[in-house]
This record gives sequence, C-alpha cells and structure tokens, in this order.
Amino acid sequence: MRVSDESGVMMGSQDRRDRLAEIIRLSGFASLLNLVKEVKVSESTVRRDLDYLEQCGIAKRTHGGVFYTGPAPALPHFDQRQNRQGDKKQQIAAAAAALIQDGETILLDGGSTTYELAQQLVGRPLQVVTNSFPVATLLMTSEMTDLVFVGGYVHGKTGVCVGPYAVEAIQRLNVQKALLSVAGINQHGFFNSNQLLVETEQSMMRVADQVIVLADHTKFDHSSLSCMCALDQVDALVSDDQLPGHWRSRLRNAGLQVITATPAELQN
Repeated sequence: MRVSDESGVMMGSQDRRDRLAEIIRLSGFASLLNLVKEVKVSESTVRRDLDYLEQCGIAKRTHGGVFYTGPAPALPHFDQRQNRQGDKKQQIAAAAAALIQDGETILLDGGSTTYELAQQLVGRPLQVVTNSFPVATLLMTSEMTDLVFVGGYVHGKTGVCVGPYAVEAIQRLNVQKALLSVAGINQHGFFNSNQLLVETEQSMMRVADQVIVLADHTKFDHSSLSCMCALDQVDALVSDDQLPGHWRSRLRNAGLQVITATPAELQN
C-alpha cells in the first residue's frame, strides 16, 4: 500500500515504516491513534508496521501505543562499542532481564550492554535508578517505569554522570539489584577504564542488595585502568555461551552465580 506524505509524494511501505520509526524516536512514546493520523493509513496497516518495527528491535508495543527501543543516541562510546559483540550483548541483556522481578528497584550503569538491558525493560513496572543519559532517555517515557536519574560530572564520551556529586546522591539510595558493565576481567577482579566511573560504580555496589555484572566473553583475561573490585565482591555474572569453562569454574569458586545466556536461535 502506498500513501502520500505531507508534500504529496507517494510513500511505500518502507518509507512509511521509516516515518513511523522517526516519530516514535522523537517522542519516545506514541499512541496508536496519533500514528494513524500522522501517516494517514488504516489502523490495521499501522499495527502491521509496528509489528515489523518491534521485530527489528526499534519499538516495543504496549497498551494503546508504542515505545522507542532503538539505538542509543549518537555518542562516541556507543558508536564504537554498541555493535561489537552486538548479538552476544542482546543475549546477555535478555538473560539479565529474566533475573529482574516486576516491582523491584534496580540500578543500571551506562555501559553498552546495560543499555541493551534497558531496552528489554521498557514497559515493565520497575523503579530504575541510573546515571546514564541514554538509559534515562530510553526509559523516561515509559509510564510503567519510576525513573530516578543520578546527576554529576558528565563524561562526554558515554553520557554518564560520575564523580563526587553522583557518589553522594547514590549513597542515599537502596536498590535490590545493581547491574553493571565492565571493560575487563582477570584473576584480580573487575576493571573499568575511568577512575571516576569506577568510584561511582563502587558506590552503586555499596547500596545494592545484589551486584550483577554483565560481560561478554571478550572481556575476560583483560584488565583496564582501574580495578572496580575483586571477583568475590560480586554476587552474579551474566555472560554469553562462549565464556571459557575455566572462567566458569573460577567465578563459581569465588562464590558467584554464573548465568550463561542462550543464543537467540535456540530460544524458540
């Protein structure tokens, strides 16, 4: 089916879907009625287009409308890292989402894998604390999410707030689960590449009943600038199916619960 846009030019189905995706991206949430009015086609056609966008990971259907769940804002951190091990990060995010119960208060840092997790959580009844602008932007239009944003010094590459102001704000909170990303893992512990980020994450760990690290297999046997904590200071780790067997044993011996994400093609 082809319809005309505002200039009178005929739009094909892909043009219409692109237009719908842009409307949803700009608004964060769009009602079905407004989308029908915008593209001037039947409700059934818009529903089919939304099904397609949901399959592509761009949108998430909910009662009466749709949320944007597409790529993060154009920040260097995400431009460089979001596509690395992208399928593995999505699998890890799905496995991590299954660990979170509706109604819980959780804390998400600003890693690319935790952003993937945030996409999985759109539309769920949760209280989410985050210091990440991309995560907050994604979740702020979700009517089911009670969002708490932690401010501070903004790290330009990642859109994450770090430093003493962020630490002070976090120290006043309590969450059931803190879900954190790391740059490297070796026998000495978990590492990240920014000292202020590590100090902020350490404060997140102190206010959480359970600390869960999300890390794909490429992060193992590597270190970075600053050590966040020793292996035994984390409660659980979610990784992909390529996590080496000796690392599974080492982590379990350190007292961690190890969750291995299932490849998407095996989930059906």
